[in-house]
Amino acid sequence: MTNPVTIDPEILGGEPVFTGTRVPIRAFFDYIDDGMCVAEFLENYQTVNRDMIHRLLDMAMKNICSA
Repeated sequence: MTNPVTIDPEILGGEPVFTGTRVPIRAFFDYIDDGMCVAEFLENYQTVNRDMIHRLLDMAMKNICSA
């Protein structure tokens, strides 16, 4: 399973993005925080797929639960 997050100073100045894209992770959480659904996010950011979001959320849950 590949890491869903890439941090590279050459991509958006090192802002965390979905791997293989230039879509900031922050954009996804902003959508959710604004009450939007995953389907709307995927429609607007077509380089991101549902599996990437599942892996991101799985990674977030593991980090939250181990803290």
